[in-house]
Amino acid sequence: MSEFVVPKFPAVHKSLHTDLKKRVQSYFDERGIDATGNPRLFTKAIIMVIGFVLVYIHLLVWTPVWYLAIAESVVLGGLVAAIGFNVMHDGSHGSFSTNKIINRIAASSISLLGANHFMWNMKHNMIHHSFTNIDGVDDDIEIGILMRMAPTQKRYKMHRFQHFYFWFLYMLLYVFWIFFTDYKKYFSQKIGNVPLKKMSLADHFEFWGVKVYHAAVFILIPVLAVGWISWLIGFLTMSLVAGFVLSIVFQLAHTVEHTEFPVADVETHKMPDEFAAHQIKTTANFATRNKLVSWLVGGLNFQIEHHLFPKVSHVHYPAISEIVRSVCREYQLQYIEYPTMRKAVWAHVRFLRQMGRKD
Repeated sequence: MSEFVVPKFPAVHKSLHTDLKKRVQSYFDERGIDATGNPRLFTKAIIMVIGFVLVYIHLLVWTPVWYLAIAESVVLGGLVAAIGFNVMHDGSHGSFSTNKIINRIAASSISLLGANHFMWNMKHNMIHHSFTNIDGVDDDIEIGILMRMAPTQKRYKMHRFQHFYFWFLYMLLYVFWIFFTDYKKYFSQKIGNVPLKKMSLADHFEFWGVKVYHAAVFILIPVLAVGWISWLIGFLTMSLVAGFVLSIVFQLAHTVEHTEFPVADVETHKMPDEFAAHQIKTTANFATRNKLVSWLVGGLNFQIEHHLFPKVSHVHYPAISEIVRSVCREYQLQYIEYPTMRKAVWAHVRFLRQMGRKD
């Protein structure tokens, strides 16, 4: 196996990224506001976390009739995803608050859900955001032999049907993440081909502390409270809902029929576009005028703005999207956007069908 080489982005004389950053910074300077979260975000975060705790307690202490218990498990799964989108995600990028301690607390809400922040930070912040849609580097498009998520990946006969069975695989994300991929990264000390940065003693303690907590809160205590059959039904319902919501939101942002999958030059290892242009070409927005979708998914339907400005809180994305659109027109770059969630889902289905066909 050849040694892994990290791709590089070319330096350009007239930087699109620099131009974008100047214009967006001017927006905040002119209004005298911070690029981080505001009281609306803090209120939403409190509502979601309290809602999660209350539903959890109600299921265990005042266990409702089975059909209401299943409905509450669905709500719990939605809250798992919503906390991840709205609280953990902004916190991990340092955009939740101007206060670093509050950002760390928000980022650590991933522990509440049973996942490890160190692994998420490496996978998402450092790898996915740097090397979006680059096959062999971006772990978000590495699903193994079950799905073909990029034109450069090997095609198998089963991929002819992936646009039918992807629904089921996406539902498994949360369970797979908590019980397998975190451990795989920990013991292999790699995410795909990329080596992990060295873990401190505190990182090791946090990893195992979160896993023990998750086993106690999501398995041991519920089994003792309601019995293992009721627990299994509730846990699977919550996990499958959370897994599907988390999967579909992230996939609609990058694996749709109009996004690109650039390849580095074999000799120089340089990408064809500078960083900002690469992000715009590999990313798509969806349902940006739907305020409910924006509220629930933490602005991740404004994925282009998020990839260009990850340290800007999602509460500002609707405003700065107008700036990004204008700059894209000036630089003659396609601003990929689907007006509704439904159209974005169909664009993803068509992409999967295309990837499943013979080249």
